[in-house]
Amino acid sequence: MGRPEGTDSTAHEAVFGVADSVVLLFDEHGAVVGRPYAAEQLLGYPAAELGGRRVGALLAADEADRLPGILEASARDGGWSGVLLARHRDGRTIAVDVTVLPLPGEAGTARWLVVAVGAAPSRQWTMGPALLERMVTRMPVGLCLVDTELRCVWSNTALEQFGGGTVEERRGRRLAEIQPGMNADLVESKMRQVLATGEPVLGYELVGRPRSHPGRDHAHAMSFVRLDDDNGRVLGVCYAVVDITDRYRARLRLALMALASERIGRSLDVVGTAQDLADVAVPGLADFVAVDLLDTVVRGAEPAPGPTGGATSVQLMRAGVQTVPGGILIMVEPGEPCGYLPSSPQIRSLAHGRSWRAAHLDAATRDAALPVHRPPAEEPPDAEPPADGETNHSGPTGTGPTGTEATGAGPMAASAAAEPEPHTAIVVPILARGVTLGMATFFRARQDEAFDEDDLRLAEELVARAAVCLDNARRYTRERAAALVLQRSLLPHGIPTQEAVDAASFYRPADELSGLGGDWFDVIPLSGARVALVVGEVVGHGIEAAATMGQLRTAVRTLADLDLSPEELLAHLDDLVLQVTREGPEGELGGAATPAGVGASCIYAVYDPVSLHCDIASAGHLAPAVLAPDGTVTFPALPPGPALGVGGLPFESVELPLAEGSVLAFYTDGIIAAPGAGKEGLRRVLESRDLPLDELCRAIVDELAPSRPYTDDAALLLVRTRGLAAGQVAVWELPTDPAVVARARVMAARQLTAWGLDELAFTTELVVSELVTNAIRHATGPIRLRLILERTLICEVFDASSTSPHLRHARTTDEGGRGLFLISQFTRRWGTRYTAEGKVIWAEQPLEGDGTAAHTPQGLAQDL
Repeated sequence: MGRPEGTDSTAHEAVFGVADSVVLLFDEHGAVVGRPYAAEQLLGYPAAELGGRRVGALLAADEADRLPGILEASARDGGWSGVLLARHRDGRTIAVDVTVLPLPGEAGTARWLVVAVGAAPSRQWTMGPALLERMVTRMPVGLCLVDTELRCVWSNTALEQFGGGTVEERRGRRLAEIQPGMNADLVESKMRQVLATGEPVLGYELVGRPRSHPGRDHAHAMSFVRLDDDNGRVLGVCYAVVDITDRYRARLRLALMALASERIGRSLDVVGTAQDLADVAVPGLADFVAVDLLDTVVRGAEPAPGPTGGATSVQLMRAGVQTVPGGILIMVEPGEPCGYLPSSPQIRSLAHGRSWRAAHLDAATRDAALPVHRPPAEEPPDAEPPADGETNHSGPTGTGPTGTEATGAGPMAASAAAEPEPHTAIVVPILARGVTLGMATFFRARQDEAFDEDDLRLAEELVARAAVCLDNARRYTRERAAALVLQRSLLPHGIPTQEAVDAASFYRPADELSGLGGDWFDVIPLSGARVALVVGEVVGHGIEAAATMGQLRTAVRTLADLDLSPEELLAHLDDLVLQVTREGPEGELGGAATPAGVGASCIYAVYDPVSLHCDIASAGHLAPAVLAPDGTVTFPALPPGPALGVGGLPFESVELPLAEGSVLAFYTDGIIAAPGAGKEGLRRVLESRDLPLDELCRAIVDELAPSRPYTDDAALLLVRTRGLAAGQVAVWELPTDPAVVARARVMAARQLTAWGLDELAFTTELVVSELVTNAIRHATGPIRLRLILERTLICEVFDASSTSPHLRHARTTDEGGRGLFLISQFTRRWGTRYTAEGKVIWAEQPLEGDGTAAHTPQGLAQDL
């Protein structure tokens, strides 16, 4: 269809409102019929080419899919208007405003009249005053116009939802008069900034409590734009307000959860983790938070699985508490027992394992939710926990836990009446891995806003995160306690009493969490007033290394009791490690599959206070430092023995003469491993410090191994040598003549008299007689008798034989064979040790008052 007959362009413009519109007529098949008007001007097609062309060929790709919906809407509503993308004859795509009108055709056939407009906008999108008015009055964004004096000129209806009244109530007033609760000075400063600069301020966030919602903080996003007339004269400011409270509160919750992730669980301390939970929740969520844990949890024990059920007499310990300044008074401090009434929401929450919330607390509920001075008496819970928001559940009404008047045992709030009272509360049980650990109580007193469902979910999320950390800390506490018991059982509890050396020690495992390591030291009293000094190091750290260390330490003490020389003892210890390696499974040590004990190092030294000599042998261990009385430090050259279980060179020992008062420093790698430490660092500290032994030990550690993290276990043993005075030792050379036995008894008795030990004369004469007689009968000369007065009386007989005596149990009719049996009964202990020249049989007697003698010598001798 072209221009209608009898019409001109003026008439066409009057009908369709624009002069450059394209008018097309389509039949029921969507094909162009008639003569199109102005098609070439808009689409580039001459009228002759459009005849019979289907509508889909005139539209851009994918636009044809919209046609069924457009035609259906046009038929239903009497027309359709909108924007379509048309295909120009030259191939480009153009946007056109289209109006589709249904027209009746011949014999009822439907036809469609389409008017398309190109460059000029269609009439329905012209921003006329009416459209602008409807837009600003119906949109949900609050709008306000203020003059240059910042007084309200106009506002839309949406602004009323933010408080401050209608436009009539606002007009002529400034923001401080309209919204007293808002920070008007800050907002007006932004308006003045916009008036002065002309630069808009977009998305300015303001938080406050408007008069329309005085009980909670609201957040608004405000934008400011300056208004100028056509001549550039400043008229005022237009500002828009959008309520972003939900987004603001969500952001606060996310920030609180981020803080919880950062701070809760930083340590493996149960009480510290509970305090972290309380610190995080105040003041972001509550004014007051108390975390109460079961006593078994604080101690690291294993609580019963599941909720506490009907057990209302659970033992609770206050583990964490926090309050805002001037808030609810803290009546139970961390570490103190904490009890609640059986009807309290805390006990009910523990019993049933569910959270409890009270939007508004009445007096009875508030008193029930506060702790009592002493744990309540056994009383079954009377009902299920009240539903969220309930405040009228049963509670105490002036009576104590057992129904008596609540005086000293009543709720603690009675002593804090002047303090702000909580008006809303949440109780959340602390559950982790199916175990109830305690509960957390949240109060608000200073904040006017009541706890809602969002607050409850936030509290539960915080507690859930803390619960896992608390359970980890509880498990760690339990396992570490067991590990420390193991470690204490493996290491010496103190330096044993002896006269040979003064000693000080230091031990620090690299694994501070478990407190277990593979280094060890020992001081072992030996026969003849001697002492064994041991320091060892196992490969790896942790409980595996500690277990291996315990095995080696036990083996060393057992072998030391045999009075072996240092090189012999290490050889036996090496054989033991090899045997265990062959017989036992491999263990994971130090992150690698290593047989237990293989690669361990050990140094073994025997110091004799009589000769002032020290025999030392090393199995792959560092040589000790020797601090002479004159202040010089040396590191003796020890034969390089192999580490235990490795094999190779045999073990050798060296004999060091030591002046009385010399200091020997035995150590492991952890003492000298730090940069700048080493042996020279140890030498420097020893030479520059004239300190008592304990202080010297601490000075070495502080200077050489102070920093964390520790990369290796560290053990340090310092000993200062002592010598026995000449008057404490008596020695006699004896011929191999049986007649000398009587003379030996006489010499021993005279020496005891000189020492003031006449009460031990009978026993000593008996021991001397038996030992000398055995040496004459069963050994070869020369024979030497030695008495040593130390903390015990030691009797020793030296001979040149290597045969070992053994204890016999003589029959009643036997004339001999009872000598060693008598000695074992009269003395504290006895034994044999071997020397390069032969052997020594020795016996020790307690001095008077020691209380360790088992028999009266005279009575036992008469019985025998």
